[in-house]
Amino acid sequence: MVTKKKVVTNKPLKILFVSSEVEGLVKTGGLADVAKSLPAALKAMGHDVRIAMPYYRVLAQREQVEPCLSTELKVTSQPTAVPYQVIPLSSGDVSVYAIDAPQYFDRAELYAENNEAYADNGERFSFFSAASLDLCEKVGFQPDFIHCNDWHTGLVPFLLRTRYADSHFFAETKSVLTVHNAVFKGVYNYDQFSLIPELIQHRYMHLEMDAAHISMLKAGVAYANKINAVSPNYASELLTPLGAHGMDFDFNQRASDLFGIVNGCDYDDWNPETDPFIKQHFKANKISMTRGKKACKRDLQQQVHLPVKDVPLYGMVCRLTEQKGIHYLLPILQQFLVHDVQVAIVGTGDPRLAEQLHDLVKANPEKLAFVETYSNPLAHCVEAGSDFFLMPSEFEPCGLNQMYSLAYGTLPIVRSVGGLKDTVIDYDQTPQVATGFMFDAPTAEGLLISLQRSLLLYCQQPQEFKRMQQNAMACKFSWQESAERYVEMYMSDVLDSNQAAISSESISQ
Repeated sequence: MVTKKKVVTNKPLKILFVSSEVEGLVKTGGLADVAKSLPAALKAMGHDVRIAMPYYRVLAQREQVEPCLSTELKVTSQPTAVPYQVIPLSSGDVSVYAIDAPQYFDRAELYAENNEAYADNGERFSFFSAASLDLCEKVGFQPDFIHCNDWHTGLVPFLLRTRYADSHFFAETKSVLTVHNAVFKGVYNYDQFSLIPELIQHRYMHLEMDAAHISMLKAGVAYANKINAVSPNYASELLTPLGAHGMDFDFNQRASDLFGIVNGCDYDDWNPETDPFIKQHFKANKISMTRGKKACKRDLQQQVHLPVKDVPLYGMVCRLTEQKGIHYLLPILQQFLVHDVQVAIVGTGDPRLAEQLHDLVKANPEKLAFVETYSNPLAHCVEAGSDFFLMPSEFEPCGLNQMYSLAYGTLPIVRSVGGLKDTVIDYDQTPQVATGFMFDAPTAEGLLISLQRSLLLYCQQPQEFKRMQQNAMACKFSWQESAERYVEMYMSDVLDSNQAAISSESISQ
């Protein structure tokens, strides 16, 4: 990974942002937040940005809109075409092309039901990739850049440089792939890619995870003009075996085209001065913050049925998975709860982890609360009412909750990985500008030491604690700045087909 010189353009760009989910329309994770906020920031800069996404059942039930296009996806090797429609929606001021193909997207959930992924996800999202390109020609939107996201869209760069290699329409179109989480590689058997016969022809490009399975993420990494990770530190981690989850060779092959750009934070939704979900609004000044957070703490304690008392309160909102570090917290939680503290955890996920938390609540009902739900209003209350926010992730490409926490003067306790390392300043390392606490070792003991450090500061140095809260609230991670970095990446001096990992000559073989 290298740093490229800054390139500025006054020419408005045409950008198609391809994502499997968009916050405000449908969401399962942080990808949706980016797919809402980054296109909006790019559009605010004057660029013509449009989004392509699937038209899921939940959208069909809510958005009764007439299609702007009724067509079909034709594949030369297939006897029948796949019919689909394009439903015009919007994400704020950004136009959305929702691809309606009921056989693929008219389902109860986006990717899985009852913790079991749909067996044909490879076919579903290979169709989505192909249709995203197909509709561009048919609606007359000729993008300068197609910005793809994660494995679901990994075949878009591949198709651009194979199926559309000689296309006049896409002759000047470049592709970018953002890796939000490399643990998900989109690995499927070749029989799921009947709509992408080009994959069979290009098996020599080492896109397979084994002889029978292809990785859609590997395809995107191999063929995109530019690749980026959602934080600089995560981009560096992708060059290592551990950080890349087995794809370090692929990322190292593209290291000269790999950028790290930290996500922004949507301060319209996460702002303690205007947040509609919290008990009392507050500003960054010490008096307002102290009074506001005290009222929000009382409210949170009441909502999660903890005693209303003035003790340090540690909040956590996450999916119950090992990625989020629950397996670091569980072994030491009972030991930490011997102190005069409270812990409030909100989230859903692995039933085994949830059961362990429920058992700990029974043993510590005055100190531990666990609310097994996904609730956006309650998440806001946890961010505003907690003194500290737990985010001991095993890996975290960027992370958003630590940014939300900083905005509310809630000090994050994080592991020094991915975007957490890029956005939180550890107290022991740089106390004057510190905004939280970090630990390095992927162990429960490392987390416990950080918890104890934070507790000592809260109890023994209250003025220092308040100063750190002020530091935290002064942090700003704007989407405007992130969008500017993306435009620099789009327009960097090496962004052309000759610099991609696979030359046009090799593709034509």
